[in-house]
Amino acid sequence: MIGSPNSSNSQRLREVAERAGAGRAILVPKIADLDMTALDHVRTVGITAGASAPESLVQQVLAALEARFALEIEERQVTQEDVIFKLPYPLA
Repeated sequence: MIGSPNSSNSQRLREVAERAGAGRAILVPKIADLDMTALDHVRTVGITAGASAPESLVQQVLAALEARFALEIEERQVTQEDVIFKLPYPLA
């Protein structure tokens, strides 16, 4: 789980992963915090990111995993995001 421990969105994603049966759900706020030894003997890793997590951090995590493991990446989309927030009239 990519996100900050002080982000309520990231904490909820971690909790959802644990309730869904993830053996372990950890938050990675920056690439230096990714403990590769925690992945020893793990066959499948699910990655999700909090709303405030930058895409660059997602790519850094994927690159770090790819440097150490043979990856088979499978993207899953579980919902179609179709909500559009329009700018308030004075800003439009």
